Amino acid sequence: MSPDESFAGSPTHWLRYALSDLELACAKPSHVLLEMLCFHAQQAVEKAVKAVLLAQGVEFPKTHNLRVLFDLLAEQIDIPQEVVIASRLTEYAVSSRYPGEVEEVTEEEYQGAINLAREVVNWAKSIIDAPKG
Repeated sequence: MSPDESFAGSPTHWLRYALSDLELACAKPSHVLLEMLCFHAQQAVEKAVKAVLLAQGVEFPKTHNLRVLFDLLAEQIDIPQEVVIASRLTEYAVSSRYPGEVEEVTEEEYQGAINLAREVVNWAKSIIDAPKG
């Protein structure tokens, strides 16, 4: 492990948190709202993209807006369209965590969020784990 990989703000560390959020999103324990699981899917994407931004040497703002993060990253590398569409998960960043006027998440929406999160985390992992050189 290189010195930067052991640092709490390293791409590897951010990716570790993204993988943890993805695992939580996929767990689907009983009595947990799908909205909460979609929040963790969004968090997995956010942390994975921030890991790639760090790996590219790009500073990023404190934001949950995935479109903002993808736009910053697009200035550095090509991003597959199947990854960029995960920006739609931004809606789960805040509003899904609190009761209110938000519609309940359906099973289909939940599965879509999980699929998008997996796609982004796997893509980020391939970049972070790629041999340097």
